Amino acid sequence: MARKTGKVGGMAGWLLLGLLLLALGGFGATSFSGNLRSIGSVGETPIPVSTYARSLQNEIRAIEAQQGGAMTFQQAQARNIPQQVLSQMVVTAALKEEADTLGISVGDEKLAQDLRAIQAFRGPDGSFNREAYRMTLENAGLSEREFEEQLRGESASTLLQGAVLAGIKMPPAYLDTLIAYTGERRSFSWAEVSADTGGLDTGTTEATEDDLRAFYEENIGAFTRPRTKDITYAWLTPEMIVETVEVDENSLRAAYEERSAQYNMPERRLAERLVFANEAEAQDAAERIAAGEVTFEDLVAERDLDLADVDLGDVSRADLGEAAETVFAAEVGGVAGPAQSDLGVALYRVNAVLPAQATSFEDALPDLRGELALDRARRVVEQQAQGFDDELAGGVTLEELAETTDMELGQIDWNSRAEGAVTGYEAFRAAAEAAEEGDYPEIAELGDGGVFALRVDGIAEAAPYPFDEVRDEVRAAYDAQARANAALEQAEALLAPLAGDASFEEMGLEQRTETGLSRTSFGSDLPPEVLERVFTMRPAETAAIATGDSAIVVRLDDILPAETESPQAQQLARFFGDQAAQDVAQDLFRALATDIQDRAGVSIDQAALNAVHANFQ
Repeated sequence: MARKTGKVGGMAGWLLLGLLLLALGGFGATSFSGNLRSIGSVGETPIPVSTYARSLQNEIRAIEAQQGGAMTFQQAQARNIPQQVLSQMVVTAALKEEADTLGISVGDEKLAQDLRAIQAFRGPDGSFNREAYRMTLENAGLSEREFEEQLRGESASTLLQGAVLAGIKMPPAYLDTLIAYTGERRSFSWAEVSADTGGLDTGTTEATEDDLRAFYEENIGAFTRPRTKDITYAWLTPEMIVETVEVDENSLRAAYEERSAQYNMPERRLAERLVFANEAEAQDAAERIAAGEVTFEDLVAERDLDLADVDLGDVSRADLGEAAETVFAAEVGGVAGPAQSDLGVALYRVNAVLPAQATSFEDALPDLRGELALDRARRVVEQQAQGFDDELAGGVTLEELAETTDMELGQIDWNSRAEGAVTGYEAFRAAAEAAEEGDYPEIAELGDGGVFALRVDGIAEAAPYPFDEVRDEVRAAYDAQARANAALEQAEALLAPLAGDASFEEMGLEQRTETGLSRTSFGSDLPPEVLERVFTMRPAETAAIATGDSAIVVRLDDILPAETESPQAQQLARFFGDQAAQDVAQDLFRALATDIQDRAGVSIDQAALNAVHANFQ
């Protein structure tokens, strides 16, 4: 089934992704004054306060889920999240404004279809449930009329957007040019020139003191210490105190029971399911497979699906319902069915058998104890964090705090090259980068349940390291550069003979040959810069290429055109065509959205925005 991409907004989307979360219940329904209805408008189309607030909340929650830790609103602002959500809201309103202007609308039948498709409005039997619909909207602070008007407007907007995005196809000449460029190939010979190359003189003389000092001055940036902060910090993570946390047996047994499905799994199958319109079609497909006319993959492709679209993952008998006996009786690699599924008659392919697993409480105990102890340690840190902050506010130093609490004291010379356990946390790196002398130390979260506070004790501005301190580093860099220069010079001296009648062997080189490599091909021992260079060369041309402390000599032997009829080329053509069409469609859509906004006018109420943002503080 083809997937639709690029949709803007999504009333059903934000309902499914976050509207029904308890944390969002009533957000916008009671948080704002009765006079505050919108944060702005595009033409005559308002941007509702509640819609913006929910969308912003959903975006923050999604990022928190990805990074595995809480995000403050200040952090969201630093990442420009509110502006991104606002821009999306403006585009959504612009589409609705244009749909209204053009008179595009959807009927009651389409609206009812959209409502029935929303999972949140279904009852226990899977069908649309009026009471579930009413309660869901009530919890979200929306009336049925308000929601249906917004859903109807969004459907109309989607029709307008689809008209822009659909049907765009790039001309054949465009694709042919891309394939010709991407698929063009080179055949060439090359060899490495280095201090280890037999018969070649790439040795270097011993550097004098003057040589080293001159090299130091010429490359002073490589021997300069970045701006460095002397930072004292105190931190506490759940892992630091997990050994001190006690977990009673009742809690462990309760956790074991809660995770019984994890520790005691029935026999399962890794299976794929292909659903058909009726039993006759499914039976015909099964007979074609049995006769060897098609494979299961062929049937999937005939439906314009990928194997990922029909993959069920690992399923138990309970998951398969009426099809359980049929599927569990099938051999690995075999196709079973037709059998009834919750989506209709289907064929199943069994890819593996997963035996039942049973883990006793005693065997699960180490994992359970570790998980519960770590979870309780997180709660302990969370409970103590406010007290730490209060003590700092009362004048307690980081050193004193570390002496009287579980927090551990540390020191780091902070710059872009600093390393250490605490530098693995993005929150610490950001705070260290932003902190300056005189800043008040405050407790902040690390993102894994831990907390920290830091103080800048001093700052050393960027400055070159004294020559005597980095003499060994200077010598090593000088020697490496000398070897590279000598190898490149020797390689360049070989170019003329190789361009004539001399062979690589006659020049004392170990020849390597590459045949028919494209721009995106890389030999196992081939430096990338060599491949880049040969695509700028003419046949029989030679070149010397520096690669670290050695060099490469290369001779281009032949230029081969793209194999436009190969499966790889056809696959590339489809990829380029789809990608280019999507890019053009998105450009057209952005142009349309901008044009609508310019014609209709965009008005943003900053005071309303500030009121919404205040609820996130």
